Amino acid sequence: MEHQAMLHRSIFGGGVQFLLGPHVGMNEHHHSLISIMRSRFFSKHLISQRKCFKSSISCSSEKLNGPHERKENTAKVIYSVAPAMGHNKEAHPECSSRVPAIVNALEKLELTPKFRGSEIVQLQNFRTATAEDIASVHTKSYIFGLEKAMEQASEQGIIHIDGSGPTYATSTTFNESLIAAGAGLSLVDSVVEASKTSENPPVGFALIRPPGHHAVPKGPMGFCVFGNVAIAARYAQRVHGLKRVFIIDFDVHHGNGTNDAFYDDPDIFFLSTHQDGSYPGTGKIDNIGHGDGEGATLNLPLAGGSGDIAMRTVFHQVIVPSAQRFNPDIILVSAGYDGHVLDPLANFQFTTGTYYMLASSIKQLAKELCGGRCVFFLEGGYNLKSLSNSVAESFRAFIGEKSMATQLDEFGFLYDEPSFKVKQAIDRIKHLHSL
Repeated sequence: MEHQAMLHRSIFGGGVQFLLGPHVGMNEHHHSLISIMRSRFFSKHLISQRKCFKSSISCSSEKLNGPHERKENTAKVIYSVAPAMGHNKEAHPECSSRVPAIVNALEKLELTPKFRGSEIVQLQNFRTATAEDIASVHTKSYIFGLEKAMEQASEQGIIHIDGSGPTYATSTTFNESLIAAGAGLSLVDSVVEASKTSENPPVGFALIRPPGHHAVPKGPMGFCVFGNVAIAARYAQRVHGLKRVFIIDFDVHHGNGTNDAFYDDPDIFFLSTHQDGSYPGTGKIDNIGHGDGEGATLNLPLAGGSGDIAMRTVFHQVIVPSAQRFNPDIILVSAGYDGHVLDPLANFQFTTGTYYMLASSIKQLAKELCGGRCVFFLEGGYNLKSLSNSVAESFRAFIGEKSMATQLDEFGFLYDEPSFKVKQAIDRIKHLHSL
């Protein structure tokens, strides 16, 4: 930790704190509240509705047409890249090496447009998320507070913005988080538009960071800044009129932020599989929603040591019947790859082949239920090799090629899965949700 952190009075409201460095005083926070309310953010970003990101990929606010549009209509996967290179803390698990490692693996394994022509398309044009987009999930006080905190980040290099975990920010975190969210929204646009002219639209994959599924409406949490998949769900409803959104979260950790955002909403079904007892300790099996949303939240904590057999069983016995009954208009996926046996932050035993299975099966589920409309959003995954190979296998599944997982995996042996505990959990879920 570059600076000794201390807890200061919240600049969000609602009890969410920033952990800021020692040179940020209480009086400075107090006097900044008025200026926060006059923040440049809402005036600047409401005007700039179609602001675009430009870095290693080209960006334009012009509508895609001609050959670009035809490519999207024939593509099997379309992806966007927002690596947030300035949002970085060395030796932190959620560092700026993650997305470049994936991009390099895709290139090495010949899973890019350079090698695949129109089968795989990189979205070269995407917008930055606006105030309206972010505020559909997060409070305005959080958005104001995060933008204001960039001043301290500019002075100190790195600040800590999460009172319950090691979530950091740099001077670029605010803007790069808007870019990440916007990259996902643009994929929703592309996939929905393609579905109007094709029975087999491409699957979207947002290779973005910071991740999002832990970020609660009032603030950041667990490496996450803005709830990318939650923001996309509201966007799909608001902009495209897709009323019923089914969210699958297969990250090894519970997506508590997404859970909280939609806990009383009957039109957004949130389904999370996660390691029982892992961070952040939420997502109990009897948390099924509240009020009108009762039954539209399904949390399935699985015992540590669960692996390929467990996930395959859960998919067919829990995810498929839940999705079929809900009958969504679009499927969004919080794609966390930290359940891999090589990942350092949890204790599942998924092999790379599990992620091929999930990608292939979710694509087929979307084709059967909602015209193929499906977008994946990168969440966790902290062993760069297993993360990269697993995302590559997801791409391979999207284009319908045979898995190469057995050639990619390099580890010794796996322990026996806790099959009895997994069966108990599945049986209880079936009873709670009448599956």
